[in-house]
Amino acid sequence: MTTSVLARPATGAKWINASIAVGSAIFILALAMSAFFEPQWRVLHVFQALIYVAVIVLTRRGSAWGFGAGVFIAVFWNVLLLFRSPFGPEAVRVIETLLRTGQPPDPGILIQLFAVFGHCLIIVGCLAGFLRTRPGARQWNQFVVGGVLTIGYLLVMAFTVGPPEAAQHIRQAFGV
Repeated sequence: MTTSVLARPATGAKWINASIAVGSAIFILALAMSAFFEPQWRVLHVFQALIYVAVIVLTRRGSAWGFGAGVFIAVFWNVLLLFRSPFGPEAVRVIETLLRTGQPPDPGILIQLFAVFGHCLIIVGCLAGFLRTRPGARQWNQFVVGGVLTIGYLLVMAFTVGPPEAAQHIRQAFGV
């Protein structure tokens, strides 16, 4: 049985685990805040939060599956939000307004920006942690399959337990 690089006490590994845990906690908090303001999203957000719990557990074990899940779900969600949603083109303007006036715009937009930040921490931590394992071909395959399965899980949950708006947002993002 091999011990993962991240499971062993090693200099530098703590920031990786912390980045993944803090980024995941930020995103889970954003999901909870969103569910508070929009109760129709609660069931989907519980299932979505499970992804981030799994990412924390799997990456602490040095699992390529977990690192892939973390990177893929975070990139997927950020790309959808920043480039495929109506909010995306306004992101820079919203940040500029917030910095200039100190007045937060719509709380929903701030929650989404908070979530983007959490995802950036997850991406950096997962990539650094995965590369630290010196992956071979098998680990790269697990990384990709773990990421694809995670996005598949999210899409299935959005279309089955999510509110009708979830499926509608995804369809619009993909132009279908």
